[in-house]
Amino acid sequence: MASSGSGGVRADQRGENRVARFVTEVLAPRHFVIGLPLAVGAITGGWAGVGWAAIAALLCGGVPAAVIAAGVRSGRFGNHHITDRSQRPALIVVIVALVALALALLVILGAPRVMIACVAVMLATLAVLGPVTLVWKISFHTAVAAGSFVMLAAVVPAATAYVVGGLGTATVGLIGWSRAVLGDHTPAQTLAGAAAGAAATWATLAVLL
Repeated sequence: MASSGSGGVRADQRGENRVARFVTEVLAPRHFVIGLPLAVGAITGGWAGVGWAAIAALLCGGVPAAVIAAGVRSGRFGNHHITDRSQRPALIVVIVALVALALALLVILGAPRVMIACVAVMLATLAVLGPVTLVWKISFHTAVAAGSFVMLAAVVPAATAYVVGGLGTATVGLIGWSRAVLGDHTPAQTLAGAAAGAAATWATLAVLL
């Protein structure tokens, strides 16, 4: 019976928090931002597509991740998830500049339209979430994940798109749960992030593809 007492409850909570932390780390935005262009490039253009995707992955994901890591080490950022909303605006400006640079390079170098659209999706998502996060802590985790799955669904065969959609729904739901359990976001903030990311991606693809 002791395991059902307060000690047991605390143990269950610790276990839940460990799972939530694992989900939050593994399915962090930086992993989607780096992995999405590579996946899109491979699906649509093979090795040549991966080559174009490397530019996007480096500037949109790799460099921002390095900037955040340096900021955490210096104490400028509390952690690499930037849970303190007041620390986000300056970082968003840097990331927007890097994504815009990636987009400009891809256009100038004649990258495939789908890769340009992939990076434009990231810029559109930042354009939507950036102003919101100034006044309300909307979830970038769920926004980036939802947008990534919408992008993937647009480039895979039609039959496979349903599988991608189902996997995306489950993944975004799991991420939202983890963020709420850890107290980093409310359920409303995770839902709003998912809706904003999916909508920004869909609208961008409707124009560019």
